[in-house]
Amino acid sequence: MTVNLAHWQARLDALRAEHHVPGASLALLVDGTVHELASGVLHRGTGVEATTDSVFQMGSIAKVYTATAIMRLAESGELDLDAPVVEVLPEFSVADAEATKAITTRQLLSHTSGLTCDFNHDSGRGDDCLAKYVEAAKDIALDCPPGTAISYSSVGYNVLGRIIEVVTGKVWDEALKDLLLTPLGLTHTMTLPEEALRFRAAMGHLGEAGQDPDPAPSWDLMPRSAGPYGRVIASAGDLARLARLHLDGGVAQDGTRVLSAETVALMQRRVVDSPDKWTVSADGWGLGWTLYDWNGVQGYGHDGASIGQYAYLRVVPSAGVAAALLTNGGGARELYAALYRELLAELAGVTMPEPFGPPAEPPAVDYAPLVGTYQREGVVITVTERDGAGHLVYEFVDGMKDLSEPLECDLVPVTETVFAGTGVGAAFSEDYIPVVFATLPDGTACVYIGMRCGPKVA
Repeated sequence: MTVNLAHWQARLDALRAEHHVPGASLALLVDGTVHELASGVLHRGTGVEATTDSVFQMGSIAKVYTATAIMRLAESGELDLDAPVVEVLPEFSVADAEATKAITTRQLLSHTSGLTCDFNHDSGRGDDCLAKYVEAAKDIALDCPPGTAISYSSVGYNVLGRIIEVVTGKVWDEALKDLLLTPLGLTHTMTLPEEALRFRAAMGHLGEAGQDPDPAPSWDLMPRSAGPYGRVIASAGDLARLARLHLDGGVAQDGTRVLSAETVALMQRRVVDSPDKWTVSADGWGLGWTLYDWNGVQGYGHDGASIGQYAYLRVVPSAGVAAALLTNGGGARELYAALYRELLAELAGVTMPEPFGPPAEPPAVDYAPLVGTYQREGVVITVTERDGAGHLVYEFVDGMKDLSEPLECDLVPVTETVFAGTGVGAAFSEDYIPVVFATLPDGTACVYIGMRCGPKVA
């Protein structure tokens, strides 16, 4: 297939400017070839141009790297995905003793362990940071019982990072290089800030929606222990090369077999459906991968965000196409949505869903069953009814309490259980935030915000 790079460069330039994104890099994998484009600047303060070899923070896309490394260990027989985590990490525990004994590595990979997401703990810069993090996370409450439902969990991926360390005898950063980065020849991929300084590194930008953002106060505010769930730094081309490993059935570009075809297929197999199909466009989850169903065309990928940097990976196996977009602020999600709608239609025959939002005539809804207090680690969500309309307050508590002032939004019905939250602003998204009410298998009511499950407590 011929790729009109001049056309896509022009579209990247135009959409980036329209949505106030300072800089972006785009890599397209088509018919086994990676094409790389860049636009804008890495830092509005210095004016340094974005180039195809520039590196960006990719946030939660790090989870795909951690998952791929775990699957290498499982394939080699060094790790049993279905054995309890405590068999590898005897120090691992959660608030529920029975759950502690039940949680498996496979559940961690698919976000079905029940472990929560937002446990912010800085365990230092030492090589023991993951061991200390897992120790500090002892006895945190679960979002839901293990193996019953999805609840997006960064904590779970840090536990996976620690499992990699114990099995390999190396710190996560070094193990990732040995298991993945070196075999794939990913020369523009790293995990530590001091390694990123060798390259043209993007600065995150923050600001109000619809305006040019300003450089963030710090390049990276995450602790070192965030690595397995949130800090892999790479060029868009290198991200596309990781995708090529999975598209090519586990074989690296030089012919080295990194994973078996069976393992690659297993990672893409649906483990759980997603009640929230809008926050990260997830129809379901595999082992590490977000899974998409575009009107019958199957795909996989992942989103990521850090301090003012946003990343998007989409893979369409039936077309042999992958698209990796890395950005450094502004209306990045709007840029992604507009650009990928065009890209995937032309290159892969994909029709992406319309942007999330309320219908022209929202349905009438009985709010009474939904009113109440929902809680998960670090967050309390209060739902009330005001003059026949729904209202939500999202409040950070305990270790998260200093992250932000309470966020409030009105709830506009999409269906009887799905609502479009308004007025939250760029803290969550620049349009509507999906608020999804559901019921767990044990009968507990819950609400999903940001793919995280908050059980009803009152």
